[in-house]
Amino acid sequence: MNLPLTPPPPRRIKLGVVVLDTPDPAGSAAFYSKLLGVEISNADDDWVSLRGAASGLRLAFQLAPNLVPPTWPDGTIPQQFHLDLYVENLDAAAQHAESIGARPVEAPDPSPDFRVYLDPAGHPFCLCKA
Repeated sequence: MNLPLTPPPPRRIKLGVVVLDTPDPAGSAAFYSKLLGVEISNADDDWVSLRGAASGLRLAFQLAPNLVPPTWPDGTIPQQFHLDLYVENLDAAAQHAESIGARPVEAPDPSPDFRVYLDPAGHPFCLCKA
C-alpha cells in the first residue's frame, strides 16, 4: 500500500505515553509491571504509571469504572488497539504471562510466531517472536 507523503509537522512530535482505560488501575499496572519487568513510577486512585528507565517505556492506566472489554476475536465489542510485545523465547514468555494472570485466546489465524492473550482487564496483547 502506497500512502501519500505528507509534510513533516512544524515541530518534532513524539509519543509520550500509552494510556489504557481499566476498572482497576493498580491491578493493571501490577500485571504489566510483572510482565515487562518495569517499575511503577507514579500511583494514585485513578492513574498509575509505569516507566522503564533503560527501555524508555511509558505505559499508564486510567480509571474507567464502566469499561466494557473487547470480545476479541468475535468482534461483538471490537478491540480498539492491542500491544505487540517482542520476546526472545516465546514459550518462556507465555508461561510467565499466564503465571501472572494473562488468559490465552485462540487467534483466528494461529501462528508459531505469536500468541494472543488478554490481560486481567480484558485488553488483548500479543507475545511475538523477536
